[in-house]
Amino acid sequence: MSNKILIKVMLSIALVFLVGCSTNPPKNIENVCEIYDEYFDWYLAADSVYDRWNIPPHVTMAFIHQESKFVDDARPPWQWFLWIFPTGRASSAFGYAQALDGTWYEYQRKTENWGADRDEFEDAVDFIGWYNNKSITRNKISPHDAYSLYLAYHEGQGGFSRKTYNGKPWLLKVARKVEKRSKMYRNQLQGCDEALNKNRYWRSIFG
Repeated sequence: MSNKILIKVMLSIALVFLVGCSTNPPKNIENVCEIYDEYFDWYLAADSVYDRWNIPPHVTMAFIHQESKFVDDARPPWQWFLWIFPTGRASSAFGYAQALDGTWYEYQRKTENWGADRDEFEDAVDFIGWYNNKSITRNKISPHDAYSLYLAYHEGQGGFSRKTYNGKPWLLKVARKVEKRSKMYRNQLQGCDEALNKNRYWRSIFG
């Protein structure tokens, strides 16, 4: 086999591997019970966030829905000059949680989780838990207050304390959407959480 053919084969294998690593969004992102049934490891991950950072799963999942619609490699759209020339993306936000480069690095440094990846669900929800826990500590926000937590998530801790969101009516509407979805997910979980927890042991082993 020639070197050129060997290289093509190796590249093809690598491409297949990379595609296989991507996780498709859940079939029904409007129902958290169905999401957890499809990806049980996500239920375990969100539950771990609650244990570690005191952020309820319905809040965490509402954040993920808003930020990426459960797309693992989500990015902001390209910006264009004169609708012809690409000028780059609006920000460095990436992954399930749309975490910025600098904030993600701070999370890795503070938690010593250097292997964390933004396109890994477990790492992304832990990041959301970590950041929301900062909002609880610094700005005295309730862990159940998805509206205020999202404003702090978007504006930063200092921006939230300065109430910069008041000059952004569109952001207030988005935060209300997150709040509404959080409550919807909470109500849905009341009907399936017992069954999910009951099957935790076997499903964590066999999927």
